[in-house]
Amino acid sequence: MSDLFENDIDDEAFLATDDEEEPSSYESDKPLYHLKLEYSKESLYARTDSDDVLPEGTYVIVPTRYGKDIALIIGCTKHPIGAKPTDIISIDRVATKDDLKRAAALVAREADASNVFKEKVIAHGLDMKLVKTHFLLEEQKALFFFTADNRVDFRGLVKDLVAVFRMRIELRQIGVRDESRVIGGLGVCGRSLCCHAVSDKLRPVSIKMAKEQNLSLNSLKISGQCGRLMCCLAYEFDWYNEARKKLPAEGVKLPYDGTVFKITEVNPIASSIKMLGEDGRLLELDTKYFVHDGGRWRIQQTDALAVER
Repeated sequence: MSDLFENDIDDEAFLATDDEEEPSSYESDKPLYHLKLEYSKESLYARTDSDDVLPEGTYVIVPTRYGKDIALIIGCTKHPIGAKPTDIISIDRVATKDDLKRAAALVAREADASNVFKEKVIAHGLDMKLVKTHFLLEEQKALFFFTADNRVDFRGLVKDLVAVFRMRIELRQIGVRDESRVIGGLGVCGRSLCCHAVSDKLRPVSIKMAKEQNLSLNSLKISGQCGRLMCCLAYEFDWYNEARKKLPAEGVKLPYDGTVFKITEVNPIASSIKMLGEDGRLLELDTKYFVHDGGRWRIQQTDALAVER
């Protein structure tokens, strides 16, 4: 594969990937508007020079990484999540009725454009899956987001699309987590996917997070629709991590009731610890009875301390 071919293909995911660290948050001196791009569910933070307060639900025209487009105000905050000062954009203006009509018309065109794209993909024999099509409001430009198992040489496809639509064409290869976030769906919990309805910031998720929460390591139970580890595994991991620092680890041995017990399970949520004794007894104790003293763990002796299992 030539260097030119590598440079021609831009497969940067349009949201954070598994290996990308989430930017630290900061406090803004002035309220910022929290915006959302409805076609991709990507969120943005923006400021305005106007003194007028823009209510939630207002559509505005803003610069995006792809060009000027329409966005929806979903709130106002001084504490942008996962954003740096350099990420803050400026609102150009409030969308007019004509803007809204044009945006609706462009959405109607996207279905036909998607069909054309799929036909051209088949004609070129390319192994790629279309995820989303979008026409920018303020520019003559069409965006096509797709997934593929490998890098795709789509230069011939782009030429065909330019000939059909007579505008700038941009193809973006995205990851499977981004695909689920854009399309949406229901998780195993019965609620809308977290990446689609809760946050567009895709935090790195690891199998360690499932282990820390005593979850089954069955891939079918801890994987989302995208086939990757579920985003919700990261939500409570910090709490579990801190809670376990205040409790003895599994495998620790300590004397109790005339014998030596080995800790087999630590449950921070239930505030309980299970231990297996050398005499075969399996006991469950409340975490409040475990004391870290002099660099070692011990159990406070009290009446009716344990429940034998």
